[in-house]
Amino acid sequence: MSDHVPIRVVTGSEDTTIELERGANLRTALLERGFSVYGTISQYANCGGRGLCATCTVGVEPAPEPTHWHDATARRFGYPRLSCCLTVEEPMTVTLLEKHVWGQVLPRRRPDSD
Repeated sequence: MSDHVPIRVVTGSEDTTIELERGANLRTALLERGFSVYGTISQYANCGGRGLCATCTVGVEPAPEPTHWHDATARRFGYPRLSCCLTVEEPMTVTLLEKHVWGQVLPRRRPDSD
C-alpha cells in the first residue's frame, strides 16, 4: 500500500490532481497547497480545524465514513462534509464550494425549463 493517495480537486472550472500522504487531514493538506476551503470572512475567523464552525465544507466522492458528530449529520442529510473532519485514506474527488458570507453555500439552481 502506497504512502500517498491521489486526490482530485475541483474548483469551478479547474481540475487538479494532487498526492497527499495517507492519514493526512484533508483541510490542512488543502490549505498547505493553496486551496481555500473557506468563504470570504471565514478564511480569517474560523475554529482552526476543530469541527466547531462548519465553514470548511467540501463536496467529496466517494464519501468516507464520518468520525465526528457534525460530519455524520452532514452525511445523513446530504450536506457538504467538513474537510477538517476528513482523513485521507483512499483516492477521492474533492469539490471546493463557492461560499458566501460566513460558510454559507447557496442552494443549487435548476436550469430554467421551457
